[in-house]
Amino acid sequence: GWWSRVDIAGVTSTDEWRDGGGILSGCWSGISGRSRAGDVWRVKRLLDIVASFIGLVLLSPFLLVGAVLVWLQDFRSPFYIPERMGLGGRKFQMVKLRSMVHRADDSGVTSTAGDDPRITGIGRFIRRFKLDEFPQLWNVFLGEMSLVGPRPNVEAETCLYTEAENHLLDVRPGITDIASIVFADESDILRGSEDPDLAYNQLIRPWKSRMGLLYVEHASFWLDVKLILITALAMVCRRCALCRLSQVVEGLGASEELCAMARREKELEPHPPPGSESIVTTR
Repeated sequence: GWWSRVDIAGVTSTDEWRDGGGILSGCWSGISGRSRAGDVWRVKRLLDIVASFIGLVLLSPFLLVGAVLVWLQDFRSPFYIPERMGLGGRKFQMVKLRSMVHRADDSGVTSTAGDDPRITGIGRFIRRFKLDEFPQLWNVFLGEMSLVGPRPNVEAETCLYTEAENHLLDVRPGITDIASIVFADESDILRGSEDPDLAYNQLIRPWKSRMGLLYVEHASFWLDVKLILITALAMVCRRCALCRLSQVVEGLGASEELCAMARREKELEPHPPPGSESIVTTR
C-alpha cells in the first residue's frame, strides 16, 4: 500500500511498520483514516493561524529590539533566511533572527556546537532564550510550518534520510516537537566535537528522527497543546518538562528505550537512524 512497511532495523515486514515503539499500519491509524485526518489537520491549521497571529502581535516589540541589537553588531541584516525542506519535500525560506556572523553558511557546517566560533555575542544571548526561533511564527502563519512538528532540515540532511525517515516530510515542519524539548541542549552535546555534523548524525539524529516519527503517527490537536505547554515549562524547569514529556511519550506507546531517552536517562552513544542497521560513519 501507500505506507512503507519497514521496521526500525530497516527490514521489510509483512506485519506492521514500527518505529520508536509506535506502530504505523497501512491505514496510518494516528491521523489518517481519511475523514478523521481532514478534521485533525483543519483544527491543527486553525490553531496555527490563531496562535501565530497572536504571537506575532505580542512578540513584535521583543523581535524589534532583538533585530536592532543584531543589526548594530555589524550593520548587516538581522534576519537569517535559510532554505529548508518542508511538507512533501518542498523547499521554503525559514525566517530566524541571525545569531551568527554574516554568511556563516559558507563554512559548509550545518550543525552548531555550543563553542562554534561563528556565534556572535548577541547571538549567544538570543540562542539561550530561543529568541531566534520567534520569527518562524511568520512561516507558521503562511502555512509553511506548524507550531508543532519535526524540525525542518536542510536539503543536505534530508538527502541522507532512510526510507523510514522520509515520512518526517509527511507533515509540516514545526517550531517545537518532542525532540526539540529533549535535545534543547543540542549545541552543548556537540560542544568540542571535531566534526559536529557527524556527531549530530551519530548521537542526535537517530533519536530525533524516532521522536519525530512518533509524533507523525499520533499528531492531534491535543498532542500539540500538550507539547506547546511542555515547551513553555522547559523554559522554567527543564527537569520538570522532561518528566512530563516522558509521560506523554509513554502514553503514545513508545518503547521503554525511547521513553528513557525522552527523560535523558540514557547516555548518548552512536546509534543507527531508524530504518537502518548501520551507524553513520561519514557525512
